[in-house]
Amino acid sequence: MSRTSSRIRLTAALGAASALALAGCSSSGSSGGGGVGFVTGKGGIATAAPAQRVAAPDITGTSLDGGGALKLSDYRGKVVVLNIWGSWCSPCRAEAKGLQESSQKYGDQVQFLGINTRDTDPANAVAFEKNFGVGYPSIYDPDGAEILKFPKGSLNPQSIPTTIVVDKDGRLAARAMRALSAEDLQKMVDPVLAESK
Repeated sequence: MSRTSSRIRLTAALGAASALALAGCSSSGSSGGGGVGFVTGKGGIATAAPAQRVAAPDITGTSLDGGGALKLSDYRGKVVVLNIWGSWCSPCRAEAKGLQESSQKYGDQVQFLGINTRDTDPANAVAFEKNFGVGYPSIYDPDGAEILKFPKGSLNPQSIPTTIVVDKDGRLAARAMRALSAEDLQKMVDPVLAESK
C-alpha cells in the first residue's frame, strides 16, 4: 500500500471515528431513521426481513486479549451478536454485564463478538473487560477502520454503543444504537435464532 493511500485510509477512518464520537455514547436511543429494507420499531430496534438483508462485512482484526486474529466470517452458520463499544463510554459500561449474562445464557447457540473502538491504549479496554467479567472475544479497532466496512443505508453502526445481530448466513438482521437491557437483546436475537431451527 502506498504512503498516499495509507494516509487517505487513516483520514477516512479518523473521520468515521469522529462522526461516531459525535453521534455516539448516548443513552438516548436514537432510532437512526429508515433505510432501504429495514424497519425501526419501538425502542429504536431496527430489523430487516430475511429477503431484505444485506451481507455483513467481513470484520477482521486482532483479538483485544492478544489471542490472535478474529474474523466475523469464522462464525458463519451461527447467529452472531456484534457489540461496538469503548471503555470510555458510560452506556457501554451500563450494558456490559447484561451482554455477558446473555452470552452465557445463549451458550453455543449464539456467538458474541465485540468491536472495541477509540481506545488508544488497549490496556484500558482489557481492564474494562476484566472489571465487567466479559468473557467473549473483542476485535481491537482503535481507529474505526473495521466499522467503516459496513455498507451505508444498511443496519450499519452510527453511534457507540451499537449492537447488531448477524444471521446464520452472515447477513445484517437487527440493530440497536443504544445501551441494551437483556430483555431488549432477547427481542433482537430470538426471532433470528428461530429462523435457523
